[in-house]
Amino acid sequence: MSHVLSRWEPEDGGFWKKEGSNIANRNLWISIPCLMLAFSVWMLWSVVAANLDKAGFKFTKDQLFFLTALPALSGATLRIFYSFLVPVFGGRRFTAISTASLLIPAIGMGFALQDPTTSYSTLLILALLCGLGGGNFSSSMANISFFFPKSRKGYATGMNAGIGNLGVSVVQFVAPLVISSAVFGAAISGDGFLYHNVKTNTDKMFWLANAGFIWVPFIVVATIAAWFGMNDIASAKASFSDQAIIFRRKHNWLMCWLYIGTFGSFIGFSAAFAMLIKAQFPEVEVAKFAFLGPLAGALARPIGGILSDKLGGARLTFWVFAAMAATIAFGILPALHANQFSVFLFSFIGMFILTGLGNGSTFCMIPIIFQTDRERASAGKGEAAIKQARLDAAKESAAVLGFSGAIGAYGGFFIPQGFGTSIKITGAPDMALYTFIVFYISCMVITWWFYSRKNAEMPC
Repeated sequence: MSHVLSRWEPEDGGFWKKEGSNIANRNLWISIPCLMLAFSVWMLWSVVAANLDKAGFKFTKDQLFFLTALPALSGATLRIFYSFLVPVFGGRRFTAISTASLLIPAIGMGFALQDPTTSYSTLLILALLCGLGGGNFSSSMANISFFFPKSRKGYATGMNAGIGNLGVSVVQFVAPLVISSAVFGAAISGDGFLYHNVKTNTDKMFWLANAGFIWVPFIVVATIAAWFGMNDIASAKASFSDQAIIFRRKHNWLMCWLYIGTFGSFIGFSAAFAMLIKAQFPEVEVAKFAFLGPLAGALARPIGGILSDKLGGARLTFWVFAAMAATIAFGILPALHANQFSVFLFSFIGMFILTGLGNGSTFCMIPIIFQTDRERASAGKGEAAIKQARLDAAKESAAVLGFSGAIGAYGGFFIPQGFGTSIKITGAPDMALYTFIVFYISCMVITWWFYSRKNAEMPC
């Protein structure tokens, strides 16, 4: 079959029902596992860093927090470029290439983690390369947004990002399992490490290299599926200069700020959660709990998108930020002060759920904002102008989805660094948590003023 779609009009009900829906959903369900693998590779260090000391790597807590934060820094930066590449190269082609690129950090970590004398600088380079997984989100979301009509964009972006986000939880569940056995044999997994557990007075072998190698076969299969099963949309072609108009759009920058609060919180807390538990509750076995928060947040994201299609994205976003500030103030901070791990865990899981709902609601807002804006500008100019406005809006909103995803991802760097710096300076994470509360209040104000209040400039 032809991989290039010469006609694509998802807002045309007849076209959508006859052929558009099937094609769009096929592309969505190939995109999802590709994105899930990207998130798994991106968040590998959230698991690996918590196990380096067991393998004989000698680093400080601050160095370990930096290793968990660095992939978010490089991933967020790559997202800025990835945001604009789908209309240039085509969604099918770029999805396949970007998925294949995940082999570089996966294989590199597999070899580097076999040797505890591997230098810290080498591990920093591998942490930066894991950012390739983070970059994929922006291109993936931009691509999927082209396939669905306005009424289904909340569902589509919610499913793609929500199930894709499950990769964060998957890596924190799968990696501890695979490092506990020589899955690939000594020839690939290496000789392993003998770790003595002081708490249980037992010895245990584990193979840290498997945390990288386990993803290789899945990446290969996903790359082949994307290359042969996805499509490029001819009308979605655009140069960088065509898309750069978003930098002059006020709502692009406002949505970037809000997305730092939702996705930035999700990915930042995901990167820091295991190390934070280890630092504040050293008696707790981290691997049993670290995957729960990201799992809850990822599962909540599609729900956020679906609820936004029904209730309005701005309304849901406003209450999400209010609840996030309250959860820190009345749940997480008191639990830390009282050393109550169960309250801390449930509060943080609630926080992850809120970030997931907010991820879905903010990404539902973006296409509506830009389509409404372009349609207002073309009002009264005829049917041809309306069609062109919708095409322009699709390109702009795709670029904004990708670019806001890039800016939001910097939260994955600043949150772990914030915790690490706060603990280093004050001995506790409180300073970072109070800063987050102030930030969430600013997000509430922006959402209410521009999008959710009566007579708001752009109700959505």
